[in-house]
Amino acid sequence: MSLPRATGILLHPISLPSRGGIGDFGPAAYEFIDFLAAARQGLWQVLPLGPPAHGTSPYSSTSAFAGNPLLISLERLAEHGLLDATAARGLTKEVGPIDYAEVAEQKLPLVAAAAKSFARRASGDLRRRFEQFCTTNEWWLEDFILFDVLRNHHGKQSWNRWPRELAYREPAAMKKASSEYAGELDNARAIQFLFWEQWRALRAECRRRSISMVGDIAIFVDYDSADVWAHRDLFRINQDLEPEVISGVPPDAFSANGQRWGNPLYDWEAMEATGYKWWIQRLRWATQTCDFIRLDHFRGFAQFWEIPAHDDTAINGRWVDGPGDKLFDRLREALGPLPFFAEDLGLITPDVIALRERHKIPGMAVLQFGFGDPGAHIYLPHRLTSDRVIYTGTHDNDTTLGWWNTSATRYERSAVESYLGPCEDGVNWAFIRAVQASVAALSVVPLQDILGLGSEARLNTPSQQTGNYHWRFQPGVLTADLAARLAKIAEVTDRLPRPLPFSDEEDFAA
Repeated sequence: MSLPRATGILLHPISLPSRGGIGDFGPAAYEFIDFLAAARQGLWQVLPLGPPAHGTSPYSSTSAFAGNPLLISLERLAEHGLLDATAARGLTKEVGPIDYAEVAEQKLPLVAAAAKSFARRASGDLRRRFEQFCTTNEWWLEDFILFDVLRNHHGKQSWNRWPRELAYREPAAMKKASSEYAGELDNARAIQFLFWEQWRALRAECRRRSISMVGDIAIFVDYDSADVWAHRDLFRINQDLEPEVISGVPPDAFSANGQRWGNPLYDWEAMEATGYKWWIQRLRWATQTCDFIRLDHFRGFAQFWEIPAHDDTAINGRWVDGPGDKLFDRLREALGPLPFFAEDLGLITPDVIALRERHKIPGMAVLQFGFGDPGAHIYLPHRLTSDRVIYTGTHDNDTTLGWWNTSATRYERSAVESYLGPCEDGVNWAFIRAVQASVAALSVVPLQDILGLGSEARLNTPSQQTGNYHWRFQPGVLTADLAARLAKIAEVTDRLPRPLPFSDEEDFAA
């Protein structure tokens, strides 16, 4: 699928300065849309929206389909009479890094109370939409809510540590649990409905303002997820419910032991036998919730690094062929044009490039990577083609100023100045102008680079176990002058947003 020429900002909603200690889909999100519109930005890119399984990473989730309840706006719930407005106002922490334990303790009970109120009081059109949501999404919703309720009742232990009859999903045990926890399941359904209503309302507002939403799909899912529990026949899981092999990447210049991610690997033969039904459902759902989709770790569809599950490092892994053309042929048959682009960074072999090009899936470039040895020049604007999405940096990078001030080598600094000039208004603005002026179809800049922030605003450091996904920006920093500056760059680089199709049916109430 060809991409339009557009520009936008990468900002995960958790980083908004919302009340309650974590960004959400409330007033701060709509203020950010106002800024995007004033800055003539046509894209808002987010990270995966699912509920975290362990830790804080959105790439490790208990579901490939469900939404993270922490992103539900209490103010929006109060507006619709589902929550006392004073309760929402009681959570006033709008600044500072996210304290996930505190947020969960304070916010989740309020979300649960609103869901209970909704389940008891909803009527008319809202009740109709809820029932339609439950019916349309039964294929993932029912497995997820039962998994989530059972997980909570078992101290958030991994599902293979539950009583045997539940871990193996014995029919009698499943029926008993569904009856015993019926009230909690109703609540969990309502929470998911409220999440997706608020998300679709946010997306509808973006479309009104000619802003496309860019989502993100992690190639693998967490072992401790409803997906693996409900579909373990589609994963390399043994009879003892343990993964046989797990995901990661081999040793390289950055890690002598490689990276042991730990996700269970797919049984691609079993997937193929179903006609790739699970993947079709997953990516159809993604296209229903976002306008464009970034496919994380695209090379894993061509070849993936298979690590014995009992190994502590990735050293003894091996490359194994992925589904390749068979999967993408089937996806195109089922979904039509694929609004995807590939995260194809790092050591990418010709077969990965060929797979991407055969299916007309644009790739990525990161300007921060382009100033090392000559082999890195593939990421520089003069080497790109229009089937690219270019970034100054991604959520995994240090901010541009952080990189420049702490880790860029003397050679890289010299190369930047030779390529971009003296960068008198800051290397971050030189980078922004370079990616916008490139021939790449989409250009995306993390908000941290637009704000000129250093390493203190870095969102994620890969392989670092703690301290990630905590950053939020300060209220009041999205000024009219900043918007005007971005708008001028978008205009002169021919990246002004174009009107998007919009229907009154997209006018959600939540």
